[in-house]
Amino acid sequence: MTIKIIFKLTSVLFMVFLLKSCSIYRPTDAREFPPEPEKRIKKNVEEGRGLKFFKNEKKNNGNFDFATSNEMWRATLDTLDFMPLLAVDYGGGLIITDWYNDTKDINQSIKISIRFLTNEIRSDALNIKIFKKNCNANTNCSITENVSSLNNDLKIAILKKASIYYKDKNKDKNKRSTDQLTILER
Repeated sequence: MTIKIIFKLTSVLFMVFLLKSCSIYRPTDAREFPPEPEKRIKKNVEEGRGLKFFKNEKKNNGNFDFATSNEMWRATLDTLDFMPLLAVDYGGGLIITDWYNDTKDINQSIKISIRFLTNEIRSDALNIKIFKKNCNANTNCSITENVSSLNNDLKIAILKKASIYYKDKNKDKNKRSTDQLTILER
């Protein structure tokens, strides 16, 4: 009989400890919360507590726009359109090309990996790595990371295209809003 009581007491203490450590049970002061449900909901939303299903008001930390509206993504794909793509992960912000060779030397090829660090059009938004593969006649290949001016040239080309896309998108928005005002005035 005493073993059952000790087990029950231990179980209850364990559950209380578990609830307390998981922050499910938090003692609160009732005076801090308004009695009306609408006001409590509003206060919880303002403090960032509770569940949000549709609207996330945080600042684009890791959130990528849809591919057709993301100028950096479109500019990168347009810049690399001559190369075969091996892996493209829009959600993870990664583009990897396949090995590419456009010269007569069949023993050399390059591979490009581009990681998007942010959606903003700026020089530190892209992490570009270029790998060079050299093979000898015995198909013995060595792969090295190629740090050259090609990295910088590629980054500049992508940023230029992205800024052009961004300007064009804003021109279209301004034109549409002006056209809508004209229609509304009629």
